[in-house]
Amino acid sequence: MSLIPATILTGFLGSGKTTLLKRVLLEAHGQKIAVIENEFGEENIDSDILVSDTTEQIIQMSNGCICCTIREDLRATLRDLAEKKRKGELDFDRVVIETTGLADPGPVAQTFFMDDEIAESYLLDSILTLVDAKHAATQLDERQEARRQVGFADQIFISKTDLVADDEVAALMHRLRHMNPRAPQKAVHFGDVPLSEVFDLRGFNLNAKLDIDPDFLKEEESDHQGHEHHDHAPGEHCDHPSHSAGGGHHHAHDDDVKSFVFKSDRAFDPAKLEDFLGAIVNIYGPRMLRYKGVLHMKGTDRKVIFQGVHQLMGSDLGPAWAPGEKRASKMVFIGIDLPKDIFLQGMEQSLV
Repeated sequence: MSLIPATILTGFLGSGKTTLLKRVLLEAHGQKIAVIENEFGEENIDSDILVSDTTEQIIQMSNGCICCTIREDLRATLRDLAEKKRKGELDFDRVVIETTGLADPGPVAQTFFMDDEIAESYLLDSILTLVDAKHAATQLDERQEARRQVGFADQIFISKTDLVADDEVAALMHRLRHMNPRAPQKAVHFGDVPLSEVFDLRGFNLNAKLDIDPDFLKEEESDHQGHEHHDHAPGEHCDHPSHSAGGGHHHAHDDDVKSFVFKSDRAFDPAKLEDFLGAIVNIYGPRMLRYKGVLHMKGTDRKVIFQGVHQLMGSDLGPAWAPGEKRASKMVFIGIDLPKDIFLQGMEQSLV
Protein backbone atom coordinates (compact mmCIF):
# COMPACT_ATOMS: atom_id res chain seq x y z
CA MET A 1 0.00 0.00 0.00
CA SER A 2 1.44 3.37 -0.92
CA LEU A 3 2.08 5.87 1.83
CA ILE A 4 -0.80 8.10 2.92
CA PRO A 5 0.14 11.79 2.56
CA ALA A 6 -0.40 13.86 5.72
CA THR A 7 -0.66 17.65 6.03
CA ILE A 8 -0.43 19.59 9.29
CA LEU A 9 -2.55 22.74 9.36
CA THR A 10 -1.60 25.26 12.00
CA GLY A 11 -2.30 28.90 12.75
CA PHE A 12 -3.52 31.15 15.52
CA LEU A 13 -7.15 31.30 16.66
CA GLY A 14 -9.25 33.14 14.15
CA SER A 15 -6.69 32.89 11.34
CA GLY A 16 -9.15 30.96 9.18
CA LYS A 17 -7.95 27.36 9.51
CA THR A 18 -11.48 26.03 9.68
CA THR A 19 -12.63 28.12 6.72
CA LEU A 20 -9.74 26.75 4.66
CA LEU A 21 -10.39 23.22 5.85
CA LYS A 22 -14.10 23.38 5.07
CA ARG A 23 -13.38 24.65 1.61
CA VAL A 24 -10.88 21.85 0.99
CA LEU A 25 -13.36 19.26 2.27
CA LEU A 26 -16.35 20.54 0.39
CA GLU A 27 -14.32 20.83 -2.79
CA ALA A 28 -12.90 17.37 -2.44
CA HIS A 29 -12.12 16.85 -6.17
CA GLY A 30 -12.82 13.18 -5.80
CA GLN A 31 -10.25 12.97 -3.01
CA LYS A 32 -11.39 11.53 0.26
CA ILE A 33 -9.76 13.35 3.14
CA ALA A 34 -9.54 12.24 6.74
CA VAL A 35 -9.41 15.20 9.08
CA ILE A 36 -7.94 14.83 12.54
CA GLU A 37 -8.80 17.64 14.90
CA ASN A 38 -6.43 18.11 17.77
CA GLU A 39 -9.36 18.96 19.98
CA PHE A 40 -12.84 20.20 19.42
CA GLY A 41 -12.50 23.85 20.29
CA GLU A 42 -14.88 26.60 19.33
CA GLU A 43 -13.27 26.50 15.94
CA ASN A 44 -14.14 22.94 15.04
CA ILE A 45 -15.74 21.84 11.80
CA ASP A 46 -19.37 22.89 11.80
CA SER A 47 -21.79 20.10 12.47
CA ASP A 48 -23.67 20.90 9.25
CA ILE A 49 -21.03 19.06 7.25
CA LEU A 50 -20.83 16.20 9.72
CA VAL A 51 -23.43 13.49 9.73
CA SER A 52 -23.29 11.15 12.66
CA ASP A 53 -23.46 11.85 16.37
CA THR A 54 -20.19 12.90 17.96
CA THR A 55 -19.92 10.10 20.49
CA GLU A 56 -18.09 8.10 17.83
CA GLN A 57 -14.40 8.88 17.52
CA ILE A 58 -14.46 8.69 13.72
CA ILE A 59 -17.27 10.45 11.93
CA GLN A 60 -18.30 10.08 8.32
CA MET A 61 -19.02 13.39 6.61
CA SER A 62 -21.84 13.95 4.20
CA ASN A 63 -19.40 14.19 1.27
CA GLY A 64 -17.65 10.92 2.08
CA CYS A 65 -14.72 12.45 3.93
CA ILE A 66 -14.13 11.38 7.50
CA CYS A 67 -13.37 13.37 10.62
CA CYS A 68 -11.79 12.25 13.88
CA THR A 69 -11.16 13.98 17.13
CA ILE A 70 -8.07 13.21 19.12
CA ARG A 71 -9.08 12.45 22.65
CA GLU A 72 -5.97 10.40 23.04
CA ASP A 73 -2.57 10.15 21.51
CA LEU A 74 -2.15 11.28 17.91
CA ARG A 75 -0.12 8.14 17.22
CA ALA A 76 -3.00 5.91 18.30
CA THR A 77 -5.41 7.80 16.04
CA LEU A 78 -3.07 7.60 13.04
CA ARG A 79 -2.48 3.88 13.60
CA ASP A 80 -6.19 3.28 13.95
CA LEU A 81 -6.94 5.10 10.69
CA ALA A 82 -4.19 3.30 8.76
CA GLU A 83 -5.39 -0.06 10.03
CA LYS A 84 -9.02 0.63 9.10
CA LYS A 85 -7.86 1.73 5.65
CA ARG A 86 -5.82 -1.47 5.21
CA LYS A 87 -8.80 -3.59 6.22
CA GLY A 88 -11.05 -1.68 3.83
CA GLU A 89 -13.25 -0.38 6.67
CA LEU A 90 -12.49 3.26 5.83
CA ASP A 91 -11.72 4.79 2.49
CA PHE A 92 -9.58 7.94 2.36
CA ASP A 93 -6.68 9.25 0.30
CA ARG A 94 -4.93 11.63 2.67
CA VAL A 95 -4.95 13.01 6.19
CA VAL A 96 -5.11 16.61 7.37
CA ILE A 97 -4.29 17.30 11.02
CA GLU A 98 -5.70 20.56 12.29
CA THR A 99 -3.82 21.66 15.39
CA THR A 100 -5.25 23.92 18.05
CA GLY A 101 -4.43 27.60 17.82
CA LEU A 102 -1.77 27.37 20.50
CA ALA A 103 -0.16 24.12 19.43
CA ASP A 104 3.50 23.73 18.63
CA PRO A 105 3.55 21.75 15.35
CA GLY A 106 6.97 20.26 16.21
CA PRO A 107 5.85 17.22 18.23
CA VAL A 108 3.08 16.57 15.69
CA ALA A 109 5.66 16.54 12.88
CA GLN A 110 8.04 14.38 14.92
CA THR A 111 5.35 11.71 15.33
CA PHE A 112 5.84 10.85 11.65
CA PHE A 113 9.54 10.16 12.11
CA MET A 114 9.72 8.60 15.55
CA ASP A 115 7.17 5.86 15.27
CA ASP A 116 8.14 3.12 12.79
CA GLU A 117 4.59 1.95 12.32
CA ILE A 118 3.50 5.47 11.38
CA ALA A 119 6.54 6.06 9.18
CA GLU A 120 5.61 2.89 7.27
CA SER A 121 2.05 4.09 6.66
CA TYR A 122 2.31 7.85 6.21
CA LEU A 123 4.35 10.45 4.37
CA LEU A 124 4.41 13.83 6.08
CA ASP A 125 3.78 16.17 3.17
CA SER A 126 3.97 19.64 4.69
CA ILE A 127 3.14 22.05 7.50
CA LEU A 128 0.82 24.87 6.43
CA THR A 129 0.58 27.94 8.65
CA LEU A 130 -2.23 30.46 8.43
CA VAL A 131 -1.44 34.00 9.56
CA ASP A 132 -4.19 36.54 10.18
CA ALA A 133 -2.96 39.84 8.68
CA LYS A 134 -5.15 41.93 10.95
CA HIS A 135 -3.92 40.50 14.25
CA ALA A 136 -0.55 39.04 13.25
CA ALA A 137 1.63 41.90 14.47
CA THR A 138 0.25 41.69 18.01
CA GLN A 139 0.20 37.90 18.05
CA LEU A 140 3.78 37.66 16.80
CA ASP A 141 4.90 40.26 19.34
CA GLU A 142 3.16 38.64 22.28
CA ARG A 143 2.99 34.91 21.64
CA GLN A 144 5.94 32.67 21.02
CA GLU A 145 3.57 29.94 19.81
CA ALA A 146 2.62 32.16 16.86
CA ARG A 147 6.29 32.76 16.03
CA ARG A 148 7.06 29.04 16.27
CA GLN A 149 4.22 28.22 13.89
CA VAL A 150 5.79 30.57 11.34
CA GLY A 151 9.20 28.97 11.87
CA PHE A 152 7.83 25.49 11.15
CA ALA A 153 5.89 26.36 8.01
CA ASP A 154 6.53 24.92 4.56
CA GLN A 155 3.87 27.25 3.17
CA ILE A 156 2.39 30.40 4.74
CA PHE A 157 -1.11 31.60 3.88
CA ILE A 158 -1.93 35.15 4.96
CA SER A 159 -5.64 35.70 5.54
CA LYS A 160 -7.65 38.93 6.01
CA THR A 161 -5.25 41.04 3.93
CA ASP A 162 -8.28 42.99 2.70
CA LEU A 163 -8.71 44.37 6.23
CA VAL A 164 -5.31 46.05 6.44
CA ALA A 165 -3.35 48.58 4.38
CA ASP A 166 -0.98 47.36 1.67
CA ASP A 167 2.12 48.65 3.43
CA GLU A 168 1.13 46.73 6.58
CA VAL A 169 0.82 43.55 4.53
CA ALA A 170 4.24 44.24 2.96
CA ALA A 171 5.77 44.81 6.41
CA LEU A 172 4.22 41.57 7.71
CA MET A 173 5.51 39.56 4.75
CA HIS A 174 8.97 41.04 5.23
CA ARG A 175 8.91 40.12 8.91
CA LEU A 176 7.73 36.57 8.18
CA ARG A 177 10.46 36.15 5.55
CA HIS A 178 13.11 37.00 8.11
CA MET A 179 11.69 34.38 10.44
CA ASN A 180 11.32 31.74 7.74
CA PRO A 181 12.83 32.32 4.29
CA ARG A 182 11.97 28.77 3.17
CA ALA A 183 8.21 29.10 3.16
CA PRO A 184 6.50 30.73 0.18
CA GLN A 185 3.85 33.25 1.31
CA LYS A 186 0.50 33.78 -0.29
CA ALA A 187 -2.37 36.10 0.57
CA VAL A 188 -5.67 34.17 0.57
CA HIS A 189 -9.26 35.35 0.73
CA PHE A 190 -11.72 33.38 2.82
CA GLY A 191 -9.79 30.15 2.52
CA ASP A 192 -9.96 30.40 -1.26
CA VAL A 193 -6.84 28.40 -2.09
CA PRO A 194 -6.38 26.03 -5.02
CA LEU A 195 -5.79 22.50 -3.76
CA SER A 196 -2.51 22.36 -5.69
CA GLU A 197 -1.15 24.88 -3.17
CA VAL A 198 -2.37 22.90 -0.18
CA PHE A 199 -1.52 19.29 -0.99
CA ASP A 200 1.49 17.44 -2.39
CA LEU A 201 3.86 20.30 -1.60
CA ARG A 202 6.53 17.80 -0.53
CA GLY A 203 7.88 20.13 2.12
CA PHE A 204 9.30 17.15 3.99
CA ASN A 205 10.37 15.21 0.95
CA LEU A 206 14.12 15.12 1.30
CA ASN A 207 14.64 14.72 -2.42
CA ALA A 208 12.63 17.78 -3.32
CA LYS A 209 14.66 20.71 -4.54
CA LEU A 210 15.48 23.10 -1.76
CA ASP A 211 13.95 26.52 -2.21
CA ILE A 212 15.48 29.25 -0.14
CA ASP A 213 14.06 32.62 -1.10
CA PRO A 214 16.73 34.10 -3.41
CA ASP A 215 15.92 37.68 -2.37
CA PHE A 216 16.44 36.70 1.25
CA LEU A 217 19.95 35.53 0.43
CA LYS A 218 20.73 38.78 -1.40
CA GLU A 219 19.46 40.73 1.55
CA GLU A 220 21.55 38.64 3.94
CA GLU A 221 24.64 39.48 1.93
CA SER A 222 23.93 43.20 1.80
CA ASP A 223 23.16 43.11 5.53
CA HIS A 224 26.58 41.66 6.33
CA GLN A 225 28.42 44.49 4.64
CA GLY A 226 26.72 47.31 6.45
CA HIS A 227 25.56 45.52 9.52
CA GLU A 228 27.17 47.70 12.18
CA HIS A 229 25.27 50.82 11.22
CA HIS A 230 22.12 49.05 10.17
CA ASP A 231 20.96 47.90 13.60
CA HIS A 232 18.26 50.18 14.89
CA ALA A 233 15.96 50.05 17.85
CA PRO A 234 12.41 48.76 17.38
CA GLY A 235 10.27 51.75 16.64
CA GLU A 236 13.01 53.77 14.96
CA HIS A 237 12.48 54.56 11.32
CA CYS A 238 14.77 52.79 8.96
CA ASP A 239 15.64 53.73 5.40
CA HIS A 240 17.24 50.41 4.58
CA PRO A 241 15.76 49.50 1.17
CA SER A 242 14.65 46.03 2.16
CA HIS A 243 12.54 47.45 4.96
CA SER A 244 10.62 49.77 2.72
CA ALA A 245 8.86 47.31 0.48
CA GLY A 246 5.61 48.97 -0.39
CA GLY A 247 7.10 52.42 0.03
CA GLY A 248 6.38 52.99 3.72
CA HIS A 249 8.96 52.85 6.48
CA HIS A 250 8.61 49.76 8.63
CA HIS A 251 9.71 49.12 12.14
CA ALA A 252 12.27 46.42 12.62
CA HIS A 253 11.17 43.53 14.79
CA ASP A 254 13.73 41.59 16.68
CA ASP A 255 11.81 38.33 16.84
CA ASP A 256 13.27 35.39 18.74
CA VAL A 257 12.41 33.11 15.81
CA LYS A 258 15.05 33.85 13.20
CA SER A 259 16.72 32.19 10.29
CA PHE A 260 20.20 32.26 8.87
CA VAL A 261 21.91 30.55 5.99
CA PHE A 262 25.26 28.81 5.74
CA LYS A 263 26.90 28.65 2.29
CA SER A 264 30.22 27.24 1.15
CA ASP A 265 31.87 25.99 -2.04
CA ARG A 266 34.12 23.61 -0.11
CA ALA A 267 33.02 20.04 0.53
CA PHE A 268 31.92 18.82 3.96
CA ASP A 269 33.79 16.09 5.79
CA PRO A 270 30.88 13.70 6.58
CA ALA A 271 32.27 12.54 9.95
CA LYS A 272 33.00 16.08 11.18
CA LEU A 273 29.62 17.35 10.06
CA GLU A 274 27.83 14.48 11.77
CA ASP A 275 29.72 15.14 15.00
CA PHE A 276 28.99 18.85 14.91
CA LEU A 277 25.28 18.49 14.08
CA GLY A 278 24.93 15.76 16.70
CA ALA A 279 26.44 18.06 19.32
CA ILE A 280 24.31 21.14 18.52
CA VAL A 281 21.12 19.12 18.29
CA ASN A 282 21.89 17.79 21.77
CA ILE A 283 22.15 21.30 23.16
CA TYR A 284 19.80 23.38 21.01
CA GLY A 285 17.40 20.75 19.63
CA PRO A 286 14.26 22.04 21.37
CA ARG A 287 14.96 25.53 19.96
CA MET A 288 15.80 24.31 16.45
CA LEU A 289 12.50 24.40 14.58
CA ARG A 290 13.48 23.46 11.03
CA TYR A 291 16.84 23.12 9.36
CA LYS A 292 17.31 22.01 5.82
CA GLY A 293 19.97 22.02 3.17
CA VAL A 294 21.54 20.73 -0.01
CA LEU A 295 25.11 19.73 0.83
CA HIS A 296 28.29 19.12 -1.14
CA MET A 297 29.85 16.12 0.62
CA LYS A 298 33.28 14.62 0.16
CA GLY A 299 33.13 11.10 -1.21
CA THR A 300 29.93 11.30 -3.26
CA ASP A 301 29.04 12.74 -6.65
CA ARG A 302 25.46 13.22 -5.55
CA LYS A 303 23.88 16.08 -3.67
CA VAL A 304 23.12 15.27 -0.06
CA ILE A 305 19.69 16.51 0.99
CA PHE A 306 19.51 17.11 4.70
CA GLN A 307 16.75 18.20 7.05
CA GLY A 308 15.60 18.14 10.63
CA VAL A 309 12.87 19.11 13.07
CA HIS A 310 13.95 19.70 16.68
CA GLN A 311 16.20 16.79 17.70
CA LEU A 312 15.37 14.59 14.72
CA MET A 313 17.38 14.85 11.54
CA GLY A 314 17.98 12.79 8.46
CA SER A 315 19.76 12.88 5.14
CA ASP A 316 19.19 11.34 1.73
CA LEU A 317 21.26 11.11 -1.41
CA GLY A 318 19.72 13.40 -3.97
CA PRO A 319 20.41 13.72 -7.71
CA ALA A 320 23.98 13.75 -9.05
CA TRP A 321 25.69 17.11 -9.47
CA ALA A 322 25.27 17.97 -13.14
CA PRO A 323 28.40 18.20 -15.32
CA GLY A 324 29.68 21.76 -15.04
CA GLU A 325 27.34 22.55 -12.12
CA LYS A 326 29.09 24.45 -9.36
CA ARG A 327 29.19 22.24 -6.27
CA ALA A 328 28.23 24.19 -3.19
CA SER A 329 26.39 23.70 0.10
CA LYS A 330 23.48 25.79 1.24
CA MET A 331 21.78 25.18 4.58
CA VAL A 332 19.11 27.22 6.32
CA PHE A 333 18.52 27.09 10.09
CA ILE A 334 15.28 28.36 11.61
CA GLY A 335 15.01 28.49 15.38
CA ILE A 336 14.55 30.39 18.61
CA ASP A 337 17.49 32.53 19.68
CA LEU A 338 20.05 30.22 18.11
CA PRO A 339 23.69 31.37 18.44
CA LYS A 340 24.33 32.09 14.76
CA ASP A 341 28.11 32.51 15.18
CA ILE A 342 28.51 29.12 16.90
CA PHE A 343 26.46 27.40 14.19
CA LEU A 344 28.25 29.06 11.26
CA GLN A 345 31.69 28.53 12.80
CA GLY A 346 30.92 24.86 13.50
CA MET A 347 29.70 24.32 9.95
CA GLU A 348 32.84 26.04 8.63
CA GLN A 349 35.03 23.75 10.78
CA SER A 350 33.22 20.68 9.41
CA LEU A 351 34.43 21.41 5.88
CA VAL A 352 37.24 19.35 4.38
